[in-house]
Amino acid sequence: MPKFAANLSMMFTELPFLDRLAAAAEAGFCAAEFLSPYEHLPQAIERAAQRAGLVVSLFNLPPGDWGAGERGIACHPGRENEFRASVDRALSYAKCLGTAHLHAMAGIVPAGADIARCRTTLIENLKYAAERLAENEIILLLEAINTRDMPGFLVSTQADCHSICAAVGAKNLKMQMDCYHMQVAEGDLTTKLRKYAAECGHIQIAGCPERAEPDTGEVRYEYLFRLIDELGYASWIGCEYRPRAGTVAGLNWLRNMR
Repeated sequence: MPKFAANLSMMFTELPFLDRLAAAAEAGFCAAEFLSPYEHLPQAIERAAQRAGLVVSLFNLPPGDWGAGERGIACHPGRENEFRASVDRALSYAKCLGTAHLHAMAGIVPAGADIARCRTTLIENLKYAAERLAENEIILLLEAINTRDMPGFLVSTQADCHSICAAVGAKNLKMQMDCYHMQVAEGDLTTKLRKYAAECGHIQIAGCPERAEPDTGEVRYEYLFRLIDELGYASWIGCEYRPRAGTVAGLNWLRNMR
């Protein structure tokens, strides 16, 4: 059976962030991931995770000015030094938390920017990040995000993601395959999971199209979970969804699996 990590940026949001770790453990999760830990000291998160007995499996590099609409700066020409500083900041948290996977959001193409130059910038930034993280045995992840939810996002399909990873050529750079984004952008989930299984470093799930619990919507996750097991995927599956009516109340899908 797959092993699941609660995404604490979307789940248990009825609680303060640090309290969500204990709530996730009580609900039956053994790991947690989140978008951004940077509003808290890493030592505070480490203590809360240790008390809860949770693995911190994944978080993102600083994404730029989220409030202003930025969703990563890795593809932004002229901000390479800022990106490098974000790698160092994320690495300091990962060392403290024992986190083995970090996600670099490619970013939305800046207004008026040349897309080819943005792609080149992304590749060069990922080369730098992968080299820095490899020194600490950390996997770097790149994710395709659908452009319905994030218009203008540079990397929107699994083929895009794979080709950029190939251009970087780093052994510790892997694809983050989010089944929700994949379904919205292109569908054909089974074929893509099979095709890129060897390059997949992390999987995320949510119901589609509403991004609610994985037992809602048009995707048959019970089928995909069996497939993921057959493919030999052994890492965490991140539950990156927005509960419809309270996190615990919506966990029947997890209870039923057990």
